Amino acid sequence: MKPILTVKGLTKTYASGLQALKGIDLDIRRGEIFALLGPNGAGKTTLISIVCGIVNPSSGKVAVDGHDIIADYRAARSLIGLVPQELFADAFESVRATVSFSRGLFGKPRDDTRVETVLKQLSLWDKKDSQVMTLSGGMKRRVLIAKALAHDPKVLFLDEPTAGVDVELRKDMWEVVRALRDSGVTIILTTHYIAEAEEMADRIGIINKGEIVLVEEKAALMRSLGRKQLILHLQKQIDGIPPALAERPLTVSPDGMQLIYTYDTAGERTGITTLLADLNEAGIRFRDIETRQSSLEEIFVGLVRQGS
Repeated sequence: MKPILTVKGLTKTYASGLQALKGIDLDIRRGEIFALLGPNGAGKTTLISIVCGIVNPSSGKVAVDGHDIIADYRAARSLIGLVPQELFADAFESVRATVSFSRGLFGKPRDDTRVETVLKQLSLWDKKDSQVMTLSGGMKRRVLIAKALAHDPKVLFLDEPTAGVDVELRKDMWEVVRALRDSGVTIILTTHYIAEAEEMADRIGIINKGEIVLVEEKAALMRSLGRKQLILHLQKQIDGIPPALAERPLTVSPDGMQLIYTYDTAGERTGITTLLADLNEAGIRFRDIETRQSSLEEIFVGLVRQGS
């Protein structure tokens, strides 16, 4: 299937000489949730700003559903919804008026039914006549999403969608994003909460120093770059690694009651079977075993460090 968003050879150099993007190539699939991760200054905001028509590229091409963002700006921009990180200042407008006005900015005719549908989808209908200034931060974030959806975009950019939102409301927002994806909207999100990307994304892209470091299916990324730890809860305290096991990737917990064995999930052999046999021969007995998979955050930090 043809990608909904195609980026080819995209570069951006600012007047100061800062090269924010260096030949970005990226395809976003229809109907996916794509998480774009990167440290501060990596180029995330510049990339999104170019696609959304806020910043001009230095070179390269971007097309949204086949429409070039420069040659066919209006058609391309009408297919995009953007939810910025910053909350807005429509303080004295009602929620319904704010969303309706946003639809009109894209030349769409008034459609009270569509606005009602969007507000209900985001659990805002009971707040439709409330002034935006009276809403909580989480509700204001939902209004931002409603504004971005008012003109029926096919691609929705979410820049830090749960910034400043408490944990409970963050989970509610995750459900909203999944529902949008299920309705056919392609979601591209940036987030500092890497657990958020791990929870929601279908694919992960990592950008660092203006370059795409990696684009991978989330599950495949976790398998190929993730590491597992086998944690052995011991029956008796030990002071250190026995000499017979010194060559193995083992560490002892500070209290001496756990042995931690780290292994590569991509390897053909984990070495666990021989490890357990060697432990038995060394007279080390354990009462329980657990495994722990490395998180997306650990993978992300490792990749960024490699590129630094």
